[in-house]
Amino acid sequence: MLTRALIVVLAILNLGVACWWLLRDAPPKPAPPPRPAGVAELRWVPGGTDAAAAAQASSEAPAPALVERDPAAATAVASTPAPAAPATPQAEPAKAPAAEATSSPTPAPAPVAQAPAASEPPRCIALGPFADRAAASAAQGRAGTLLNQARLREQPAASGSARYRVLLPAAASREEAQATVKRIVAAGLGDYYIISQGEDANAVALGQYRNREGAERRIAAVQAAGFQPRLVASGDAGQWWLDGQLAGTAQPAQVQQRSGAARQQSLECARLR
Repeated sequence: MLTRALIVVLAILNLGVACWWLLRDAPPKPAPPPRPAGVAELRWVPGGTDAAAAAQASSEAPAPALVERDPAAATAVASTPAPAAPATPQAEPAKAPAAEATSSPTPAPAPVAQAPAASEPPRCIALGPFADRAAASAAQGRAGTLLNQARLREQPAASGSARYRVLLPAAASREEAQATVKRIVAAGLGDYYIISQGEDANAVALGQYRNREGAERRIAAVQAAGFQPRLVASGDAGQWWLDGQLAGTAQPAQVQQRSGAARQQSLECARLR
């Protein structure tokens, strides 16, 4: 009995709570937050018939015609970077002209034409005199590169005044000179004598000649016998000169000192050709 009474009471209470829940006022909805200025309102469009119709309409719409484009133009458009967002302008008008002046190339100064240097005319000289060809040749070697187009020149002596002697080197004593004479006789040579005084003392003279050709033939004969004579010119004998053109900035006095010549003379360069 008590159980039934409790069940009835609970049923009545549940019914009362249900009626109260259905009949109470709905709570007020919270107000939406304020929308920022300049921002469009986002609305949600539910699907269904409208969405399906919109999709069908877009599928039935004719596709735009394809337009052929230049590949180079397409490449240029694709490679063009998007414009950057404008930054806050911080212009410095005072420095703009300086930047333009720096970026612009400065024209190079035009080359100044130089007048060609006037070449100096060649200078030629004659060095000498030398007693024989060997002395002139030795002077040529000493002059070296200071002379260009160098050549040896013999100046003939006046007729009847030249003398050429053929001598053997001076011995250390009179006895050695006499021993040399014995060797000369044994070789079958004649026309000899021993010089007793002077700078050629104890030298053996093998003849004196008025022309150079005769003296040179005598020297050849003595050399064939095994001796080494030398030619000595005397009187107004022929002289040897060294002719040449001065090289570069060489001076006549410098070349004369280098060669050991007694004097130097100006010479026409045409005579060297």
